[in-house]
Amino acid sequence: MTVELRGRKTERSDGDPQVPDPGTAGGGKSPRGSLSSLRLTLLGVGAMNSPRYRPAGLLVSWPGRRIMFDGGGAAVPAQPVDAWLVTDARAELIADIRRRCRAAGLRPEVGGWAGNPVHVRSLPVAHTSHPTHGYLIEAAGRRVVWAPEFWRFPDWAAGADLMFADAAGWARPIRFAHQVGGHACVLDTADQARRYGVRRLVFAHIGRPSIRARDAGHRPPFGEWGVEGHTYRLALR
Repeated sequence: MTVELRGRKTERSDGDPQVPDPGTAGGGKSPRGSLSSLRLTLLGVGAMNSPRYRPAGLLVSWPGRRIMFDGGGAAVPAQPVDAWLVTDARAELIADIRRRCRAAGLRPEVGGWAGNPVHVRSLPVAHTSHPTHGYLIEAAGRRVVWAPEFWRFPDWAAGADLMFADAAGWARPIRFAHQVGGHACVLDTADQARRYGVRRLVFAHIGRPSIRARDAGHRPPFGEWGVEGHTYRLALR
């Protein structure tokens, strides 16, 4: 049975789940009748075959719409969803995602989605020998990045209000065989995100080196560990 994690916290999260709008932080209200926030729920925060976490996946929702990013395996949204977007068309779990999409009348895609007021764009990331992507989710002037796997920090994430990022490595990047890419490490990504002006950084796709660091009590110098089942709310302008 597929069970969607609707905001259930499986462990204590770090920080306030709300990502405030600096223009309304003093108690201001959104215009009457407009969308006030997006809900971004982490259905998983693990790398494939993680000994602890479901595969990294994000469900973005607002009234009348639900878009899934990546996931698969035990990280699957309850239906219906309007689109299922993936960062790697050749990912290890793509066969499982295709099967689940067929049952729901969907097709997994690397691509975009446009509607009022949310627009989604796929943008390239350096990760492996074949094309891979991340996603820029824009709504009412706010910007969210879903980039669970990359070797180099994507410059198009600059200035994001909220970024979900790779955490496969902790202190050192993980290099693939034959020098064809790999995974950035948490310490480097934290530094780059701060330099690029990311307002809030959440580490998803947590690999074994990061699990060991977390168990030892280490925390990112900037950003926070993602929490499975947790819903982050992005206030809109």
